[in-house]
Amino acid sequence: MTADQTGPKPKPDKPRKSTGVSLFRTGHVASPQNVAPDLATGREIFSSTLPALFNPQRVWESLRPVQADIRSKSRNALFLEASDHPAAVAFDILRTRLLRGLVEKGWKRIAVTSPTHDCGKSFVATNLAFSLARRPASRTVLLDFDLRHPEIAQLLGVKDPISLGAFLAGQQPLENEFRRFGRTLALGLNTQPIEKASETLHDPDTVAALTAMIEQLDPEVVIYDLPPALVNDDLLALGPSLDAVLLVTDGTRSSPQEIRACEKLFEGRIPLLGVVLNRAQDFTAGRYRYAKN
Repeated sequence: MTADQTGPKPKPDKPRKSTGVSLFRTGHVASPQNVAPDLATGREIFSSTLPALFNPQRVWESLRPVQADIRSKSRNALFLEASDHPAAVAFDILRTRLLRGLVEKGWKRIAVTSPTHDCGKSFVATNLAFSLARRPASRTVLLDFDLRHPEIAQLLGVKDPISLGAFLAGQQPLENEFRRFGRTLALGLNTQPIEKASETLHDPDTVAALTAMIEQLDPEVVIYDLPPALVNDDLLALGPSLDAVLLVTDGTRSSPQEIRACEKLFEGRIPLLGVVLNRAQDFTAGRYRYAKN
């Protein structure tokens, strides 16, 4: 006898939600019939256990390269290559002092912030990252974490849409949203503001995503360009994922009271690695402004 085929047909399976799982994810792949809850919600890339043969170089090679007009960026006070310009030399000196401090403390995750807006922190963060990346066989990561007012993609002339928020939420894998300049600098950029920026930084998924990023890229230094410290709580929200902070002040606008307020804010929370005086011109003392006017 043949089976009765007049009964109700089984309902088709619903399409699976995109997991955003990285090609270089940590951990193992679950079988389709036994999908773990974390995989179903797109968080499997945040597993903390790396396979024995994990190779960060493969992840770096997977990042889409970006190009930049070096001459035009130099006119915008960005020094993507070695230069004898006094400001570029000042960034190289800052790089050396920063690395010395990081080695002494065993740190790698550095926030760059300022007391208020328009102090040139993004210029300092970007130039410092490029200076660090000029070291042969090094690995540096620059992250635009000024989520309300992302600027670094625009500074570098990167026009294709990039959403750092999609990576932080586990919706896209690292290699989809990060870019690479040369062989030694990875860029986590944003081309549009992220809603609920403070809540995003408080989200445990953000901490997990940043941990996975460091595992996968294995950088020597990570530079986070963060919002001004006295404007919102974003820096403090990200505090557990930071080792120290570099404060950028403006010689034409930052007041001693604002600097002291930042020092008090950091005290007992995040170590203050140093203070950079930006837009200061004292040629007799060998000091130069770091950002354009």
